[in-house]
Amino acid sequence: MKRICSIYKSPRKNEMYLYVERSQALKRVPESLLVAFGPPIHTFDLVLTPERQLAREDITLVLANLEKQGYHLQMPPAEDEYIEHLPEELLRRNDPM
Repeated sequence: MKRICSIYKSPRKNEMYLYVERSQALKRVPESLLVAFGPPIHTFDLVLTPERQLAREDITLVLANLEKQGYHLQMPPAEDEYIEHLPEELLRRNDPM
């Protein structure tokens, strides 16, 4: 299953993205989600296949959501995940000790 996908970022929430099939654009995204998401900002288009790996999302889930509901919403990582990926030197520099 190959999908050409458009990816939009939210102007309201950092690192929140909306994946939609390019041919359908935002037609299948519920109005209530678009209101909460804010005016979508197109970031890029991407060909998705089951073999492709995504940095923070499970490709199987993304493809299933595109098929079933017409979109996939990528939520921002939890704050704990941000801290896990900070360089050790930055963590030491901010340590109050």
